[in-house]
Amino acid sequence: MKSTGPHTTRQALLITYYWPPSGGAGVQRCLKFVKHLPEFGVKPTVITVDAQQASYPVLDQTLQAEVPAEVRVIRTATREPFEFYKKLTGKKDIPFGGFANTGQESWKQKLFKFLRGNLFIPDPRVGWNSFAFAAAKKVIQEQQIKAIVTSSPPHSTQLIGLKLKKKLGLRWIADMRDPWTDIYYYADLNHTALAQKLDAKYEREVLEHADAVVVVSEDMKRLFLNKSTTIDPKKIHVIPNGYDEADFVHPSTPSSEEFIITYTGTLTEAYNVIGFFQALCETMTRNPLMRYKLRFVGKVSAEIRKQIEEAGLPLITEYIDYVPHEQSIKYLMASTILFMAIPDVPNNFGILTGKLFEYLASNKPIMCIGPIHGDVDKILDECGAGRVFHYSGYELMLDYLMQMSKSWKVNHNLDLPFINYTQYSRRSLTEQLAKLIGN
Repeated sequence: MKSTGPHTTRQALLITYYWPPSGGAGVQRCLKFVKHLPEFGVKPTVITVDAQQASYPVLDQTLQAEVPAEVRVIRTATREPFEFYKKLTGKKDIPFGGFANTGQESWKQKLFKFLRGNLFIPDPRVGWNSFAFAAAKKVIQEQQIKAIVTSSPPHSTQLIGLKLKKKLGLRWIADMRDPWTDIYYYADLNHTALAQKLDAKYEREVLEHADAVVVVSEDMKRLFLNKSTTIDPKKIHVIPNGYDEADFVHPSTPSSEEFIITYTGTLTEAYNVIGFFQALCETMTRNPLMRYKLRFVGKVSAEIRKQIEEAGLPLITEYIDYVPHEQSIKYLMASTILFMAIPDVPNNFGILTGKLFEYLASNKPIMCIGPIHGDVDKILDECGAGRVFHYSGYELMLDYLMQMSKSWKVNHNLDLPFINYTQYSRRSLTEQLAKLIGN
């Protein structure tokens, strides 16, 4: 497929809450789209929140360097309840999606969660909408922009696109990285029936009015199609997350001293990985002369840490808090194998975390705990990059870890010779988005 080339340049507005210096997986998708869109004849302008007023769970200042100098970035004010949350709970951190970093909840945190689920629909960042809408309307008129892309979460961002569509009638692409009312922690928000009804109404309106809806997996497409009989299946497009080739310039450096198993990102008890911990402990028992290291880079809940202790793994476990994106890639490249997990929740067949594609690009064997025959399972099988084990598949996990350990004794470098993952490069995926933006 050919690029449309610079002679057919058209303008598009991308509206996203998460943008550098925000860190985390969510910011990567929009940042890479903006980086590569000009290669396909699209000049993006970005509207985002003022970094001084934003409520980002994590920061990564290094991502600022990836924003193309020629891209106009407009930052607006916002009005959000997170300062109230900090004062109410005495916590310094903003809650993650799924509340992975809240630990044992006090009555104050439970109160905030209830208020969050019922006073702020769809989410607490809805206070940004009026500011972003005003800025968007102005720049659309100034630059004669014909197409907008709204990316979420937070799903309140999609309501900005909905309003712009109704007021100005321009082409609107709604990019949704996660499910909305089917997100795995939705029940934890303790919505009232009225709040649930309003949230579902917003979700349905976005799906019905957007000219195109972009999702990250086939199963997410199925979930959204079930929201309304009036949604044309042809307008929901699957553009998964991916990896940026420019991020993988570091050589593979697996240790010859330790068998290092690395997990990057957030891990909570919802992921149900006890069987993996038990299988690893048994593998260590059967290989007493081998040294193992279980390395976590990111947020690990208190309950998971407790499970690791109970499984007998505290001495081999290393916890590394959030690091800049480039550093997380280096940790991948220094690993023997990579560990990932999908939450053990309803509708988890379509959960495709961004880390999967960076795992693929590292050429390391991937051991995933999750649903068999889900979207992750299909991609790992298609690429020949690893295996998915069911949450209860202790014996199969143990067998796999024993096989990997036996191979490591012969050759400390277990990197895969070839993985067919190039279709998941950010550049290739951006080309698909550019086609949806249109002429």
